[in-house]
Amino acid sequence: MELDTGKPLIGEEEIRARVTRMAEEITRDYRGRELVMVGVLKGAFVFLADLAREVELPLQIDFVAVSSYGADTESSGVVRIIKDLDLDIEGRDVLLVEDIVDTGLTLKYLAGMLRERGPASVEVCALLNKLDARKVDIVVKYCGFEVPPLFVVGYGLDYAERFRQLPYVGVLKEKEGSGEES
Repeated sequence: MELDTGKPLIGEEEIRARVTRMAEEITRDYRGRELVMVGVLKGAFVFLADLAREVELPLQIDFVAVSSYGADTESSGVVRIIKDLDLDIEGRDVLLVEDIVDTGLTLKYLAGMLRERGPASVEVCALLNKLDARKVDIVVKYCGFEVPPLFVVGYGLDYAERFRQLPYVGVLKEKEGSGEES
């Protein structure tokens, strides 16, 4: 797989503007409440950092790390918890921050796991939403962009731990003559 070096799917300025608008919505919706933003590692770290800096509320940040892809381009559907929360979320409002909602399997599992811990609420915030790939019903309250069924990288999203550092969202394509499928 290689990066399509043509025009980015979502440019740096477009991302910045949308993250600012999402932060304004979150600030309005959670004013006066105890917000814990939970980032899903590794992909959401860039988005969460930018989003949290724009939210004008006192908040806490924690992370969970899961694995459902490995080095593949499709989720296996098997979710492994690699790092759990450090904070107690009982009675608190939790905003689960994800880079992309694809099949929804990982997010549904995580949201269910968090709800078992007695938070006041659990909502989902995702930079990207790939509705065409959805296998389970999941509500994304704060959505940055709807994306087509392409394998995207950049702004925290990766392929085999590569491309996370890109300031935009780009598309991976099959290497010419490689026989790889995208």
